[in-house]
Amino acid sequence: MHPTKTQKKWLERGLLQPGGKLPLFSEDGQQIGKRTVQACIKAGWAKPWKHNPIKPDWLVCKITSEGRKILNNSK
Repeated sequence: MHPTKTQKKWLERGLLQPGGKLPLFSEDGQQIGKRTVQACIKAGWAKPWKHNPIKPDWLVCKITSEGRKILNNSK
């Protein structure tokens, strides 16, 4: 299984962040879709990281080693 273009773009942004934190919003300020986040978690490319007490419905995630591997293999 390979990430979609949207999933890959989201995961790639985690490569440059401390701890592999994945963004909650796109570059143009749109919230990352729940389907994108859930699909990446289900595939093992991302995992929930921290609970956000201010916005508990926002799922803060980080890229996993499997996510890093899939990005390296898809280049």
